[in-house]
Amino acid sequence: MESCAENNIDIVVLDRPNPNANYVDGPVLENDSKSFVGLHPVPILYGLTIGEYAKMINGEDWLGISKRANLTVIKLKNYDRNKIYELPIPPSPNLPNSKAINLYPSLCLFEGTNVSVGRGTNLQFQIYGSPNLNKKTNEFYFTPKKNIGSKYPKNENILCFGKDLRSEKVLNEINLNYIIDAYNSSNNKTNFFNSYFVKLSGDENLKNNIILGKNSDDIKKEWRKGIDTFKKLRKKYKIEILVPYGFSIFSSFFLL
Repeated sequence: MESCAENNIDIVVLDRPNPNANYVDGPVLENDSKSFVGLHPVPILYGLTIGEYAKMINGEDWLGISKRANLTVIKLKNYDRNKIYELPIPPSPNLPNSKAINLYPSLCLFEGTNVSVGRGTNLQFQIYGSPNLNKKTNEFYFTPKKNIGSKYPKNENILCFGKDLRSEKVLNEINLNYIIDAYNSSNNKTNFFNSYFVKLSGDENLKNNIILGKNSDDIKKEWRKGIDTFKKLRKKYKIEILVPYGFSIFSSFFLL
């Protein structure tokens, strides 16, 4: 979008469903935490399609230049963001199924720690574990090894203890209990977090609050104001769903 704006080239986005667009959650990214993995002041889960997000970037002048992109978004038909969308193909070797995709927003925070999320196994983003976690409270175990999705998996060839989340109910929020429990049961708290964690979370507070021993509810209370403000902004860029010919007005009402 930035390059197109700078060079006066039109950009067309063929919109697509976001499998985790049914809820908004997480801290809003702070300016000091901007990076390649987080460029804009949005929560971890922003509840938008890629087309809607492109409209927001343009509309809020987030390109970082004086121009806006000449953007066209081709709308989706019959899309309901309040229902979980099943992707027809895995979006990544490390997101092999709908369970991994649903758990991803909660487990991705572990990428900024010494805990593995199953890279180097066939249960990526459906398990977590580390050689540093208490074996008595983390009875599930696995050993990461090189595979098609990971040439250099974290804790490679080391027995890890943790949790198997395959039977967890479908999430409609970020579950902080996974990372809180892992931190509390770690015997290597000093090196639990790495510098990448703040880039993933978008602010310093989440890391500090986990270290301080705050529970999930207390941590999430600090997110509410930012989330509420973002939801108001989000309304400006939500795209009306195209309803196929033949649907009744009542059908379209419920889809919206």
